[in-house]
Amino acid sequence: MLISQPDNGEQALEIAENLIRSGAIDIIVIDSVAALVPRSEIEGEMGDSKMGLQARLMSQALRKLTATIGRTGCCCIFINQLREKIGVMFGNPETTTGGNALKFYASIRLDIRKSGTAIKDKDGNTIGNPVKVKVVKNKLAPPFRVATFDIIFGEGISKTGEIIDLGVETNIIGKSGSWFSYENTKIAQGREAAKQFMADNPELAKDIELKIMEKYKPAEGSHSENDADE
Repeated sequence: MLISQPDNGEQALEIAENLIRSGAIDIIVIDSVAALVPRSEIEGEMGDSKMGLQARLMSQALRKLTATIGRTGCCCIFINQLREKIGVMFGNPETTTGGNALKFYASIRLDIRKSGTAIKDKDGNTIGNPVKVKVVKNKLAPPFRVATFDIIFGEGISKTGEIIDLGVETNIIGKSGSWFSYENTKIAQGREAAKQFMADNPELAKDIELKIMEKYKPAEGSHSENDADE
């Protein structure tokens, strides 16, 4: 893994372009668009008017990056931040930084937000957050789909949480009130306790995971039938 902390936006995007062009990088993450400050803004004085510099920088950079990404197959992820438009009375006042170029060039755009109260361990320490993700743009698959899951600090997406949620959704895991059960045997009371039970019993968790994957597996022959119709 390579980590770079450039001095300004131009330098950051030049480094990204060189890495992508090399073909040696599969994924590059730019965190964040809001921090891509143009060189002239950094070298200028506080209070100087620098309207549109960042948007111009992003537009120029993305025109160059798009073709290079297409040739190398590198996945380029831009993390952005939300701002509120001034004086908006109707509609959504939220917008992203860096102008409109990234919105147009991106193949997929995800709106990621905290969706509930923080997740705490048995000692009351905050260990993660529940997250809701909406696909606001997708050139590769149907857009506007929504996913909810837990992000645990230092771990990432909680796999045990996914097993519990999808297990209940597919009726592989039973849920009655706050109790969870598997094959008519109660396993835990409360979602966090059920997650801990899965973590403590990895073989059972793997067995449930395989059953969930079998439920979501496409029916045999469905692709061949569709191909024949075409």
